[in-house]
Amino acid sequence: MERRRRCGWLNEDKTLPRQVIWARKSASTNSCPTSFITSESIAFLEEFHVWKLFGASDAYALPARLVEAIVVLENELRLEKSNAQD
Repeated sequence: MERRRRCGWLNEDKTLPRQVIWARKSASTNSCPTSFITSESIAFLEEFHVWKLFGASDAYALPARLVEAIVVLENELRLEKSNAQD
């Protein structure tokens, strides 16, 4: 299964045809999405969760990458909520 999903920890098999492994709405990938999760992305998700629970802080005091992650995650959350209501 890992070979068919092209998981990142395996050497890529050039003989297998590329196909969509995971898709959701407008996002898709032809390799295992778990391979793209890093400790930094998990930290961004945790920071976003804290931001949602306790409210916004001064965006100018936060690192730019964190602000960008919060904006992206907030936009995706709003998109998910609007699609759920349709």
